[in-house]
Parts: sequence; structure tokens; C-alpha cells
Amino acid sequence: MVQPANLLFFQSDNHNGHLVGCHGHPYVKTPNMDRIAARGVRFANAYCTSPLCCPSRSSLATGRYPHQTGYWDNALTYDGRLPTWHHRLREQGHNVTAVGKLHFRSPEDDNGFTEEIVPMHLHEGKGAIKNLLRGYGLEPPKEDGSFWKLYMERSGVGTTHYQDYDRKITEKAVEWLKRHAGEKGRPWVLFVSYISAHPPFTVPQRFYDLYPEHAMPLPPAFRMGERPEHPAAEYLRYMDGMRVMTDEPALRRIAAGYFGLITHLDEQIGIVLRTAEELGLLDTTRVAYTSDHGELFGAQGIFGKKNLYEGAIRVPLLISGPGVPQGRVVRQRASHVDLFPTLVAGAGAQLADADRDLPGMDLWPAVNGKETERIMFAEYHAQGSKAGAFVVRDGAMKLIYHVGMPAQLFDLERDADETRDLAATDPGTVQALGKKLRSICDPEAVDARAKADQRAAADFWGGAEKLRSESQILFTPPPGVSKEEAWAIPGR
Repeated sequence: MVQPANLLFFQSDNHNGHLVGCHGHPYVKTPNMDRIAARGVRFANAYCTSPLCCPSRSSLATGRYPHQTGYWDNALTYDGRLPTWHHRLREQGHNVTAVGKLHFRSPEDDNGFTEEIVPMHLHEGKGAIKNLLRGYGLEPPKEDGSFWKLYMERSGVGTTHYQDYDRKITEKAVEWLKRHAGEKGRPWVLFVSYISAHPPFTVPQRFYDLYPEHAMPLPPAFRMGERPEHPAAEYLRYMDGMRVMTDEPALRRIAAGYFGLITHLDEQIGIVLRTAEELGLLDTTRVAYTSDHGELFGAQGIFGKKNLYEGAIRVPLLISGPGVPQGRVVRQRASHVDLFPTLVAGAGAQLADADRDLPGMDLWPAVNGKETERIMFAEYHAQGSKAGAFVVRDGAMKLIYHVGMPAQLFDLERDADETRDLAATDPGTVQALGKKLRSICDPEAVDARAKADQRAAADFWGGAEKLRSESQILFTPPPGVSKEEAWAIPGR
């Protein structure tokens, strides 16, 4: 039986799960995240369900995979249609308040929260509708170089509207804690969701100085001849306007900016944690941290996410507080779909009959030392992918299955950077993992359904010809900031 407790749940954006001090990273400084891990449990093998903001966040909320919900991309996202863990807690009398980025369809939908404070949802209520052209095979590439420039030209010293928004989120979270610290009754949840560490990787000097450019590591397998030349990776590079990476100083500068942004994020979390401690809340409040997906920052010759390599799908997952052992590392593979049953149980609430078929598992046994061997699954059906991609990991072996293209197979124990594709030399493992994939879903049928849903949504917004004239969304502006202001390169 789990002891009911309040929950202070931090979520970030775009935080590669390897880039945390407590995971042993030699450069990234995350003292507040490390403190959560030291006081509790660190999941060493935690994964998102899809490496893009909206499908990942929809899965974390609903406890279901994209192929179960139809929340495929950054236009087809959570819309209040399915129950979430927030709904389950709220309907049983818990206060469940969200502060910051949600990236659901709209605040007008019933997203399950008691209150949404400074929320961020789909841009203009539509999101990235131009990318719905994927359903017709007509998605345009970023030929203007905007995505490439986002990394190559905007990583370095400065500030962004995103960091302003982070500080606003922290301010509102602190205010909420001070207002509600003395409340009695059912445990509450404060869901604090930051927009960092999403690019641009532009940070104030004091953060950048923590990471001298000359000392920064180069990403693995970024060079021609080393990076994967798989057709799915080649297509993603083409669609995102990726060029051949030869500028090593620029790659080190990108790493410095990204690491500095993670430390900025950690600082914001620390401010909220200090408030909770000063208010005497930590004895009755659990603290959790995760991110919606990762970031390759040049690994495999790719910037961003939108693929199923480890840097894009591995995320941090930390839990501390009442009833949580201190300093434990859980090796069991964990998924964002596990958080629905875990968070409901942690608040002392009950699942509904409609939740009996949730694919995730309650993580409390693993937290307390009873780990379960299980496979890991994720999928991707959005911008930059010609066809659906699916991943299954069993033990050290990881299969990436691409509809209509060759599979990829990696041994993560011997090849953590995924530089040696074993699919051609180990067809038996490919077949065995493919069978496990098909026990979860039919990849060809799911691929067809995702594209049909995207075509239907494109038609709703006026059809393919109309969507061709829509502007691409480089990244979603924070509340109160126009896309022109958000996307402008300072000094230009």
C-alpha cells in the first residue's frame, strides 16, 4: 500500500535523459535534479512514447500510446476526449493544478486540471497543421535553412522569450505553494511544466561560462562515414534541412549552449524546491521530474528529436519523498505510460473501470525494490518521417522497425551510441523482436491509420492546397509573444 502524499511534479521539454549529473554525465551540472535523485529513486532506463512534444505529452496524460489515442503529432494532440490521470484525481476530490507548458489543443477543453496557470497550448489553436501534409506524402522540407540556423546561429550567449516564460512559471509555482501550503485534506498535485531545455540554446553568460567551448564533447557519429545512412535518417535530414556537419567548434558551442540551458532549467526547479522546503512541505510532499523527450544535438548527424535513437527517446525520471527509498537506482525499463497508474496510486486515489486496459504498469513495486523485466516500446508518426517507425527494446537488444524500409538493430550494452547496425548480421533477433512488436500493434495498419487521420485533419483545415500556403512553425511561441518576436534572431 502506497502512502498518499502531495506531489510536486516537474516536467521539462527536450532534456536528453543522459544529460543529468546523477546519471554520471561528466559535464552537465544539475545539482537540484541530483538532490531529488539522492533523496529518492532514479530510473536508469526511462523512455517517452514518441519523440515529439504533443504526442509525448498526450501519452503522459492519458497513459496510452499514440496508436491507441490518435494523438500523432503537433497538430493532432490531446483535446479532452480521453480521461487523464489529472481527471481521475480531480474527480476524487484532489486539487490538480498545472503551471506552464501543456501543449494540448486548447485551454477551452477539459484537460482534467483544477486550474491551468499561464498555460501554453497549440499555437493559434492549430499547431503545426502544415505538417499534416505528411498524410498525403506532400510534407515540404525546410528549404530555408531555418532549422539548421536555429542550432548553428542561435546557440551561445544571450537570452530568449522561453527563459522569460520559465521564470514566470517559477514565479507562479512559488505563489501557488505559498497560498496552499497550509491546506488540509486530500493530497494535492502541482504540475510545474517548463519550456526549457528546448532550443534555441541561447543562455546568459553565467551559464555559458560553466561550459568552456574547448572542453565540450563532440556528438557521437556526426561525421560522414560514421553517421547512419539509413533511409529514414537520410529523409529526416533532408526534411529538416540538415547539412553535413564539419564545423567542430560550432558543435562544441551547441553543446555548451544546451548544457547551459539544462543548468538554467535546474536552477528554476531549485527555486521552487527551496520554497517547498521553507514552507515545511517536503515531509508530506513527493517530488518527481521527467521530460517529454530528448535531443540529439548533433549525434547521428541530426539536430533535434523526431527519431528513435536513444538520445531522442530516453528521458530522466526521478521520484523522491515520503515512502520512497533514498539513493536507489531502478534498472527496470519505465515509460511515460506508467505514470498514470503510478500517480493515481501515489495520491491514494483509485483507477476507474475504463482504466483497466491501460498499457502501463504501476512503478511503486519497482520503487521499493521489486523490479520487473519488460520490453520497451515507442513510436513516431510525425514531421520528418516518411513512414511510421516503432521501437522495441528487450534487454540490451533494440529494434527500430520502419514501415517499408529496412529495420535497424542495436546492442545497447556493447554499443551505447548506436553506431553499429546489426540487422543484416542478426536476422534472428530482428525476427524475434519484430514478433514482440506485433504483439503490441500492427505497424503497417498503424502507419496507414496515422496518415489517414492526418489527411482528414488536413481536409478539416481546408485541404492540401490551402495547407501548402501555411507557414512552418519553427518552434511554438510562449504565451503573449508573437511568432515573429520569438523566431527573430537577436540583432537582426
